[in-house]
Amino acid sequence: MYSPDMSPEEFTAAATAFLDANLERKEAEKTFVWGEGSDKVNVFEERTRQQELEMLEESKAWRRKKFDAGFGWITGPTEYGGAGLTPVHERIFNRLESDYKVPNQGFFQIGLGMVAPTILAHASSTAKDAYLKKMWRADIVGCQLFSEPGAGSDLASLQTKAIRDGEEWIITGQKVWTSGAHYSDIGEIICRTDADQPKHKGLTGFIVDMKAPGVEIRPLRQMTGGASFNEVFFTEVRVRDDHRLGDVNNGWNVALTTLMNERAAIGGGGGGADPLTRVYAMVRHYGLDKDPIVRDKLADLYTRYRVASYNNQRAMAKIRAGQTPGPEMSTAKMALTDNQLRLCAFLSEVLGPKIVVDTGEWGTYAWNQLILGTPGLRIAGGSDEVMRNIVGERVLGLPKEPGIDSKSPFRDLAK
Repeated sequence: MYSPDMSPEEFTAAATAFLDANLERKEAEKTFVWGEGSDKVNVFEERTRQQELEMLEESKAWRRKKFDAGFGWITGPTEYGGAGLTPVHERIFNRLESDYKVPNQGFFQIGLGMVAPTILAHASSTAKDAYLKKMWRADIVGCQLFSEPGAGSDLASLQTKAIRDGEEWIITGQKVWTSGAHYSDIGEIICRTDADQPKHKGLTGFIVDMKAPGVEIRPLRQMTGGASFNEVFFTEVRVRDDHRLGDVNNGWNVALTTLMNERAAIGGGGGGADPLTRVYAMVRHYGLDKDPIVRDKLADLYTRYRVASYNNQRAMAKIRAGQTPGPEMSTAKMALTDNQLRLCAFLSEVLGPKIVVDTGEWGTYAWNQLILGTPGLRIAGGSDEVMRNIVGERVLGLPKEPGIDSKSPFRDLAK
């Protein structure tokens, strides 16, 4: 166990000793060779529900061990179970941990990356005491309940309602595209609490028990064949008022806290040039590395991925410095989507029919999963259209997009 008074060097030694005692170090990364190993490549990893549950238990066990040793929430406030250390200490541990074989931690990305920061910023002390430590220790898992069938890109149009009943709220409605709902214990939900207010001003956030009576979770089958997402139905689900996030009818600000963290996570995940390593090998395998047109398109892809990487580094540095994520996260998310779409178009040109017909040839039909999964990125974390509006209005200073809650300059002419 380390002491908060340790220097970075002493902290490094303590963290290394802990990791050595509990995990195996990774083997030296092998140079990628076309035709060797698995040719699996995708956007969303597809697993059966049983495989998922088995992996989840292994992942939870690691988080608990790490938390109990003092490394589970390094920068968190001590009153809620955190270590109260600095981002420097957190970066040291994360860098060290990356050298070891760690059980999949993707199960906690939404809960710890999006929901927990929102609880810390907006929840009552009762809810913070009840959930923050348990989330960071992996005793419970959180999910995000925002999108609806009629309110995906335009989140403020959501219709799931919450009606106050004394010291409780009764929630009724439907959410969709909820990752991890089937293994989550709590969810952050935004509901309409005042239908007479403008759409952004009549919303309120809550923490809801995903195992409560009236909650029904159904898997959504994707065109990749997997079911990474869910739709969730709420039928008169009761939530205590001390599980409310922020003030009544101030849910839009609560949602923005979550959304900015979400776009940071999504936009920051695909900016490097590493995704192209396999593509370079494919081009050489088919003897196209001397083709000037192919080389030009490949250089364009590399440049776009590299620029996105630099942009993401700048945005992440801003977050680490304690500043609020801004519109730059929207540009990061747009760059990720655009890069993926360009990559898929390039793959289709090079491989042709091998993308849609499984001939058994290594490294051909396997790209099918990435291509079918990529359109989902245009929606996840805010659609491309919404991202463009954010950049246009908040960065370029263009007029606000006309909507049902904004006055159009042409409205009077229509009379």
